[in-house]
Amino acid sequence: MTRERRRRIIRTRRTAIGMSLVVTISFLAGMTDAAGLLVAGSFVSFMSGNTTRAAVSLADGEMSYAAVLFGALAIFVAGNALGIIIAHNAARRAFRVLTAVTLALTCAAAITDPAFVTLRFYALVLAMGLVNTAVEHIEGLPIGLTYVTGALSRFGRGIGHWVVGNPRRDWIIQIAPWIGMATGGICGAFLERMLGAGVLWLICVLAAVLAVLAFLIPPRLQKRLAQHPQLPAKPRKHPTS
Repeated sequence: MTRERRRRIIRTRRTAIGMSLVVTISFLAGMTDAAGLLVAGSFVSFMSGNTTRAAVSLADGEMSYAAVLFGALAIFVAGNALGIIIAHNAARRAFRVLTAVTLALTCAAAITDPAFVTLRFYALVLAMGLVNTAVEHIEGLPIGLTYVTGALSRFGRGIGHWVVGNPRRDWIIQIAPWIGMATGGICGAFLERMLGAGVLWLICVLAAVLAVLAFLIPPRLQKRLAQHPQLPAKPRKHPTS
């Protein structure tokens, strides 16, 4: 076996594992988003929608609801930041993040008092902010686990580039998060109709199973799923004569 063929096989395996992880985590996110929307009444990962709803609420004079939605935006950003902190220098990045996601979802499921419905909503939003940091790229291509608008945009642009003659086909993987979100959303909606708020406990179990499966992924591969931006090179100092 030539060295080049061996490299292609290894890269194919890495891509397959990364794709599987992306689809399953996006499925979890879609399931949570649909169930969260039905249980809490607002989106828990679709922050573009919450931004628009907050703006409309302000225009309609619904200040308290607008404040709740703006709070959700802040919690979502904080969840992304916290996920990066949790995963920093971790050997098993995805496992750490999914464990934190499981804990946040458990907190949401445990809150049943109607007086704390906003707190439950925020716990779900925090979980969705955290989950975005589990996988940031696959073989150099950026991946958004809950940001399917961006994924569909990159997929569409990839089609355009292919039509005009670009031979690369790696853009095809951008459809994976949407597939996961769509199927997860359908399952989450049906299960919420059957179980009510109890569906959140089922989502917790799924998150815990994914965390265990992520633990089995080799640490070296988990580190490759993190995006490490290259720092700009420092200008060289020329000796003065």
